[in-house]
Amino acid sequence: MSEVKNVVIIGSGPAGYTAAIYAARANLEPLLFEGLQPGGQLTITTDVENYPGFPEGVMGPQLMELFRKQAERFGTELNPDTVTAVDLSQRPFRITTDQGSVLARTVIVATGATARLLGLEKEKTLMGMGVSACATCDGFFYRDKAVAIVGGGDTALEEALFLTRYASKVTLIHRRDALRGSKIMQERALANEKIEFAWDSVVVDILGEPDAGGVRGVQLRNVKTGEVRELAVDGLFIAIGHRPNTDLFKGVLEMDEVGYLKTMNATSYTSVEGVFAAGDVADSRYRQAITAAGSGCMAAIDAERYLAEHE
Repeated sequence: MSEVKNVVIIGSGPAGYTAAIYAARANLEPLLFEGLQPGGQLTITTDVENYPGFPEGVMGPQLMELFRKQAERFGTELNPDTVTAVDLSQRPFRITTDQGSVLARTVIVATGATARLLGLEKEKTLMGMGVSACATCDGFFYRDKAVAIVGGGDTALEEALFLTRYASKVTLIHRRDALRGSKIMQERALANEKIEFAWDSVVVDILGEPDAGGVRGVQLRNVKTGEVRELAVDGLFIAIGHRPNTDLFKGVLEMDEVGYLKTMNATSYTSVEGVFAAGDVADSRYRQAITAAGSGCMAAIDAERYLAEHE
């Protein structure tokens, strides 16, 4: 393709669509590649009650469809192709998909991050129906209910403590007999009367069906004794980390040791001039729809100013 796009956005979700809205309203005629999962992680989420402007809550897929329509309304070119390679070594940048390639003056990376799951068959079928990878997002729905959380690091401990605000009991399931989190987080969790521990244990099955009320329990196996038992819970939270979707950019953009893109001086600028990062692909701390949308806005404004300075 000979035409050079002002802005190419890789990835959808709150970050990508918000970047598109701002870039389109700035008359930059952005091209957005939606990829394999248009709308991102919110498309596998049911009720979203913490996004401003929806006092009664909104379904995740519906929210993303609204984002998409707004981006399209202002002139964003939406493309369903998946980006397979990027060449950021020369300008204009070359973005290659499974259908061809396009040149870009600026690129906004909004490929998100994927929650690490246990690999159980029912994780996906019960996601949003008792299984969750975000206590901050879904903890409210488990008021006065028993829940379990899998993990042993700071993220799991932080989310377990958060869940005690709502749940009647939180069982932390850990495959070892000692926690991996920081000492202060361990002390807080161990001192909390609502938190119980299933040591040396792994989840081997999730009990419940999507059409029968969702999760009703988990099956645990003790890794030392081999004993299998059932634990009755209304919700299962997975807190074993996230994997940023940055494989395309390894060796090209600076990342931390986990793979999250590094941005410069509280902006969306990456290590390559003219390339910007938005959303969970660069956020290992908050990982919320609202913060992703905000960073999408930042990336679009940064791209607009960059283009203005380099005309």
